[in-house]
Amino acid sequence: MKTALLTHADCLGHVTPDGHPERVARLEHILHALEALDLNRVTAPMAADDDLLRIHPESHIREIRSNCPNEGYAQIDGDTFMSPGSVDAAYRAAGAVVRAVDMVLGGDAPNAFCAIRPPGHHAETDTAMGFCLFGNAALAAKHALDHHGLNRVAVVDFDVHHGNGTQDLLWDERRALVITSQQMPLWPGSGRVDETGAYETILNIPLAPGAGGAEMRSAYESQAFPRLRAFKPEFIIISAGFDAHQDDPLANLNWSTGDFAWVTAELCKIADEVCDGRIVSTLEGGYDLNALADATRAHVEELMKAAR
Repeated sequence: MKTALLTHADCLGHVTPDGHPERVARLEHILHALEALDLNRVTAPMAADDDLLRIHPESHIREIRSNCPNEGYAQIDGDTFMSPGSVDAAYRAAGAVVRAVDMVLGGDAPNAFCAIRPPGHHAETDTAMGFCLFGNAALAAKHALDHHGLNRVAVVDFDVHHGNGTQDLLWDERRALVITSQQMPLWPGSGRVDETGAYETILNIPLAPGAGGAEMRSAYESQAFPRLRAFKPEFIIISAGFDAHQDDPLANLNWSTGDFAWVTAELCKIADEVCDGRIVSTLEGGYDLNALADATRAHVEELMKAAR
């Protein structure tokens, strides 16, 4: 079976103002980079409100829908905008992760990558922020737990910015291990090592500005991977942000494309050991278009190698 690629043209309909880093061209470059790969290409469905209610209150879903403008832009906060196509894009993004979980746990794909936008790991329980409207990775985790009846899932987030939304949404979830590495100090300012969740199921790995692949590999080998193996998740979700790349304009880590391939390959090895290789990865950040395209392709190629 082939690695599944879930996406939808509606995700290109989420338009941000000129100069905004989270722009349509990000997904266009990714899809072009993945064009020649032998993937199982799946049209992302719309999420149902019942899916979103696993992580967000009805008031948040209603507010997102009501904030969507008929024309132009609506500004949610200093960084987060909506255009007329944003609600459909956000529902497709959430629907992609739900469908990907269903496919992998149902045996229809060995693993999957969701090429979607808007991203999700900054969206908190009732707050859209940091370019994110709904918490896609946390939704994947809750869907696997509640709909499929799993007992343990893990989320691994290697975006350069802390996944404050995923942490918030899964803070009280004893069945979910959240491992997240991030540059510190950096927006949003969370992600300290003492933020461990209600049941000690959150592991934050701060990385100093300027840290490169060697520092990242050491941190993952000494902290992330042992914790992941000890937890023995039945399913792994990756929040795949590529803005720790040395060419990214929004942060100061110095990972290479090869570093993203390495961490993906290592996560695939652990998945093979503990959960029959079952991984769903979903796109988060990455704002230099060429670096984003190259690193995403390297990430997906490692998923494909693991699927063989």
